[in-house]
Amino acid sequence: MNRLAFLRSMAACAVFAALHAAADLPDTVARVKPSVVIVGTFRATDAPRFRLRGTGFVVGNGNTVITNFHVLPDATENPADMSLVVQVRGPDKQLSLRQATVLETDRVHDLVVLRIEGAAVPALAIRNSDTVREGQSIAFIGFPIGGVLGFSPVTHRGIVSSITAAVLPAPNSRQLTDAAIRGARAGSFDIFQLDATAYPGNSGGPLFDADSGEVVGVVNMVLVKNTRESALSQPSGISYAIPSRFISELLERTAKK
Repeated sequence: MNRLAFLRSMAACAVFAALHAAADLPDTVARVKPSVVIVGTFRATDAPRFRLRGTGFVVGNGNTVITNFHVLPDATENPADMSLVVQVRGPDKQLSLRQATVLETDRVHDLVVLRIEGAAVPALAIRNSDTVREGQSIAFIGFPIGGVLGFSPVTHRGIVSSITAAVLPAPNSRQLTDAAIRGARAGSFDIFQLDATAYPGNSGGPLFDADSGEVVGVVNMVLVKNTRESALSQPSGISYAIPSRFISELLERTAKK
């Protein structure tokens, strides 16, 4: 085989591989979607009674949900008659409301483990995030913009553009948040920077390998300009995810209780 024929053969193989990977994503999404849930609060006197706070996903025994800690309501917005709930989409595509209980929290890595009532939900497998490499194809599913687009799960695809430190120096003391101070005290840890744009409502959703559907992280924060509203008109295109090894560590602590 001469050099030109060899190069043509290599190019054809690369095109085939790209097309094959793209064709696999719909199958991966179909497997992952039943495990993605809506995390929110329910209060009979509110209008609407259900308020979306973020995304979560089911792991383990089918009654365990992972989401971000900041998705939970704080003490100032959690009256006695408000319940923490999760909405699950069943095989009939209808949403059912499940009561949720906090089992374990990790404020440093912004993670929480919830237990939900009712029948078990299909669970996602968790991959060791130490295997993730920059440039790896990933996808995430969630409910962006707080349900403005409806309560149908939305998929975004991209790559891990960088593996970088989570604790970044603040330009000045006024920009030091409680979370940043806690992170600095606990020590820096690596997070995944993504080239896919996440929005408010995506927080807590699964970041998964585009081919296998295995969870490699949790969508955590969006770099926005000034306000939540500006994320709609001026999205930065930069999003972040907490590596899945912190999920595994949190689940281990939960199991020991």
